[in-house]
This record gives sequence, structure tokens and C-alpha cells, in this order.
Amino acid sequence: MDRKPIGIILNGVTGRMGYRQHLVRSLLAIRDAGGLPLRDGTLLWPEPVLVGRDDAKLKTIAERHGLTEWTTDLGEALARPDVEVYFDAQVTNAREKAIRAAVAAGKHVYTEKPTAGDLAGAVELARLADAAGVKHGVVQDKLFLPGLRKLDRLVKGGFFGRILSVRGEFGYWVFEGDWQPAQRPSWNYRTADGGGIVVDMFPHWHYVLEQIFGPVEAVTAHVATHIPRRWDEQGEPYEATADDAAYGIFELAGGIVAQINSSWAVRVYRDELVEFQVDGTAGSAVAGLRECKVQHRSTTPKPVWNPDLPATERFREQWQLVPDNEEFRNGFQEQWELFLRHVAEDTPYTWDLWAGARGVQLAELGALSAREGRRVAIPELAP
Repeated sequence: MDRKPIGIILNGVTGRMGYRQHLVRSLLAIRDAGGLPLRDGTLLWPEPVLVGRDDAKLKTIAERHGLTEWTTDLGEALARPDVEVYFDAQVTNAREKAIRAAVAAGKHVYTEKPTAGDLAGAVELARLADAAGVKHGVVQDKLFLPGLRKLDRLVKGGFFGRILSVRGEFGYWVFEGDWQPAQRPSWNYRTADGGGIVVDMFPHWHYVLEQIFGPVEAVTAHVATHIPRRWDEQGEPYEATADDAAYGIFELAGGIVAQINSSWAVRVYRDELVEFQVDGTAGSAVAGLRECKVQHRSTTPKPVWNPDLPATERFREQWQLVPDNEEFRNGFQEQWELFLRHVAEDTPYTWDLWAGARGVQLAELGALSAREGRRVAIPELAP
């Protein structure tokens, strides 16, 4: 088969997510598979151009994987005629300016989220991209998790009957950094650097809720900074100015109520780092990253509350495991393939900068709800 190269700028590739998930497990995995087959019989061949602030780190990554193109000059990379796609995995507060430059250079845009630091910026990016006629997409990786794929299959198959509620638990203990290194970068805990669990996780919860259950119509949130003092990568103490926990209630179309707790200050007592329980009139399900279990109405036991006697039922054993029924590939790679086909063949693509803007909107209005202690309705946001 003929091979068709496509130049792709990866900005922020020295970070954990940009390197592991987007470069190694997505674009290089596509190359390892021989390229991405297109309808005309050609193979689309990603040609990464690595961009970042540290020339030495970029050179090390390039040499490790046999790549030849890297630069610390984004403008130089955007000026290259052989580059068609710009991808951004930088810290949040650097993203909007870079995406603007990429759109102005006529590049198609694919980006991590949140797409901008505030709703006005996110909407402006979507409008600029539409006006420029470039294709644009936002990473919405959790939709591709095996557990949520199975959950989505149950929803589409009518398993739940009328869905009543969704309850989500996400998080783990992030070490403060004094006696054990933290698992997350220190900028996550500084508001000035774009940190905070609301801006990080509410965009995720928005697309999960919107795509699987329905539009989010209102939010009520409470946020906290449970750990006010942490230690950075150099072992120096600093004051955490960003929220590390958020407790949200999301009202969805059709009367569905979703409650999701997000925390970097919680110790895990559940089967997976994120779990969603969905309850409906005909059945319930609990989905995590990989597994999904169900309990149908016809097999639901009848528990009796008696605090004077010890519980004898093994409640978790009363649920049935949902089979895979398919081979689940890396979700980041799968979404990259969908976006590249969107660019190369104009196939449909749902998760654009407008979807990203709706995620930023939910984070912004969730923060407003927490500040003012009230329920906030979410107005429709469309092109």
C-alpha cells in the first residue's frame, strides 16, 4: 500500500500525558501497526514534530524513538507546510494562545482539555476554528474506557428502563510531597498556573454525562482545599491555592440526577479509581475503568434493615459481570485514529472545540455555584 505522511505537531510532549498516551501509545503505535488504513487504500503515516520548552528533553525523546524533528520554537513548527495538525498537551494556561496561533496558521487542531482558562476563551477558540475552516477536536478519553463503553452499551440497549440517578466517585490520595513524592505536578495545586480539580475534572464529567446520559442542565457544587500546604518537585513547601476536592450535583435532561465526588485527598476503598453507579427502574449498573456489573430488576434481592443483627448478605456477589464482547484497544489511540480520519477523509467527528467549551462552561459555573452557594442553571451553548 502507498504511504501518505501527515505532519503532526505535538506541543507538551515532555509531559507525562503528552509523552505516554499521545506520542507512544497513540501515534507511534499507529506507526508500529504499519499506518492508519484509509478508504482509498493508502496508509496514513503520522510524522511527529516534537515541541516543548526543553531542547535536551525533546532531543532525548526523539532519539529514543528514532524521530528526527523537534524544536522549542512553536512559530517555526507552525510555519512548516508539511504540518497539517497541531496537538496541545501543555499546561492549561499556555493552551489558548498556542491554539490561536495554530488556527491562524491554518492547522487542524486536536487538544487536551480544558481548552482554555475560561468560557470566553474556549468559545472564541471554537469560533475562530470554525471561521478558519479547520477541523478541530478535543480529547474525551474516558468515553473509550472499557467500563464506560459497556455502560453506554447498557444505556443504548434500554437495560435501565427509566434512568433515575448516577453516582460517581473519583480520586485517590496524592501525597503532599514532604515524606513521599507527589504523584501529580505541583502546578495542579496553584490557581495561577491553571490548577484545581474543578477545571481538571468537571470537563471530563461533562462529556461523560452528556454523551452517555443527556445534556447537563444545572449544577450545584461545593469545593475545598483540604490540603493547604504541599511540597514541590524540588522539595520546597508551597501554599496550595487551588481546590483539591469537589462535590457536585448535576441535573440532566429527563430528570436524571448525577452526583459526582472528585478528590485528590481521599483513600481508595472501591474496586477502581473511578466508579459510576447508575440506577434505573429496570436495573442498575456499577462501571469502573474496565469492569461493569449489573443487577436486573428480576434478580434484585430484598434487603431488610436491621441494625441489631450483623449483615449476612454479600451484596457485591449479587451482581453479574458484563462481558467484554469485543476487544478494547487503547482509547487515546482509538480517538486519534478517529480524528485523523476526520482530517484525511472528512468523516464525522462529534467531540470538537464546542464540546470542549461546554466542558469549560460546566467547570466555570460549578465554581460559581461553589462561591455563591447556589444552584446554577446551564444555558445552551452552541455554534
